Amino acid sequence: MVGYPEALTDPSYRGQILCLTYPLVGNYGVPSFDAVADNMPVYFESDRIQVRGLIVHEACEFPSHHQSVRTLGQWLEDEKIPGIYGVDTRRLARILRERGVMLGAITVGGSVEEVDATSIPNPNRSDLVKEVTVKKKTAYCSERSRRIVLIDCGAKFSIIRNLLRRDAAVIRMPYDATVNEVLNEDPAGVVVSNGPGDPKMCKQTIQTIGELIEGQMPVLGICLGNQLIALAAGADTYKMKYGHRSQNQPALELEAGRCYITTQNHGYAIDRTALENAGLETWYINANDRSVEGIRHPERPCWGVQWHPEASPGPTDTEFIFDFFLKKVSKNAKA
Repeated sequence: MVGYPEALTDPSYRGQILCLTYPLVGNYGVPSFDAVADNMPVYFESDRIQVRGLIVHEACEFPSHHQSVRTLGQWLEDEKIPGIYGVDTRRLARILRERGVMLGAITVGGSVEEVDATSIPNPNRSDLVKEVTVKKKTAYCSERSRRIVLIDCGAKFSIIRNLLRRDAAVIRMPYDATVNEVLNEDPAGVVVSNGPGDPKMCKQTIQTIGELIEGQMPVLGICLGNQLIALAAGADTYKMKYGHRSQNQPALELEAGRCYITTQNHGYAIDRTALENAGLETWYINANDRSVEGIRHPERPCWGVQWHPEASPGPTDTEFIFDFFLKKVSKNAKA
């Protein structure tokens, strides 16, 4: 019902057709991109729609909200993103739950039999992160003493907002930044962001992370960043049958036995056996399927979580991850 402006602009959805199961979508319209704070649009997670298509059961044509400037349909049309309504989205979700995520297409006219399934490109075979990363270095509140480099693999604006709210300067850098380029910014710590696609496509990012960890630089990975840390340490990742894409995924902290409800959006996961063979510890697991949800290094300042602690949309219970990380990096910050 809510959260579609954030979900549609989440770079982690790049290359995907998004199916929303709530019966009515678009009831509060679309707010304006002109509302800006810290050089970022307030109500969105990037500066454009990232999905390649949208499927809903019913699209509201007459939204009601004082901040609405256009309908959901108008927004899709303005950005030339195909959408379709009148679909039994809950039935479609059940099919996907049984058969797993699959390639799909939205076409006009004809019949299903006329669609050549072999012609549908597999987004995971392309470098989707290259499409969503920042093109050049961008600084936010650079005058602050505690500097955090954000390696942008498709970072949501909410990650930047959470760091800024905690009095950190954020230096946002392209995903293929070298270790020397990162260290030249004199950071107290490095955050590796969320992003789309197969983590193994990010070869330069993996190399940079490995060198940062080796040099004892504090590193936090979020979602895709979590997987990239594992790969940098010599572990492995695999494609999940379903993926985790919802606002109610349970992440269980193994040491404390406490479970948190989290927002997640990922189709790959870390191989737990390979992770532990690589010398990393499993920090959190998913309470449903027992997949790895968080990792940490036993000796170096390195952590990763598979969910989105910045939420947006979703529960904000785990924003403490940012506090945890910034407390760990405080000793590296300049006085």
